[in-house]
Amino acid sequence: MPVRTTGHFTAADWEEQPLGPGGDACPRLARARVANTFTGGIEAAGTTCDYTIAYVTGTTGTFAGMELLEGRLDGREGGFAVEERGSFDADGTVRCTFEVVPGSGTGELTGLRGTGGFTARHGEPSVAYAFAYDLG
Repeated sequence: MPVRTTGHFTAADWEEQPLGPGGDACPRLARARVANTFTGGIEAAGTTCDYTIAYVTGTTGTFAGMELLEGRLDGREGGFAVEERGSFDADGTVRCTFEVVPGSGTGELTGLRGTGGFTARHGEPSVAYAFAYDLG
């Protein structure tokens, strides 16, 4: 049975660059890089996170990305990567699900499997997440 853990994360250093033809026409693509800091069940500072974003309008779209976390999970030291997929609405709400990349767990997190998600609302400085995992 999976273990469920929760916590919060904050984002810093959002850097976004257009891909392909420039301009504000939609649909359009962009790439973003951000560093997140997780607290709670996941403790990881300065994660490495890259997204590819598809803007359907100027304020709505979808994204996919990869994030590398190094730190602790419920007290166990190690690292792992997650694949993220989500969407964002005109009101600034972001919905995202993520899954551990198979085989990416290191240290005491070797064999880690799990899924999670979060909903971020525009202007909130801290975002709550939930993560269900096992260490097969």
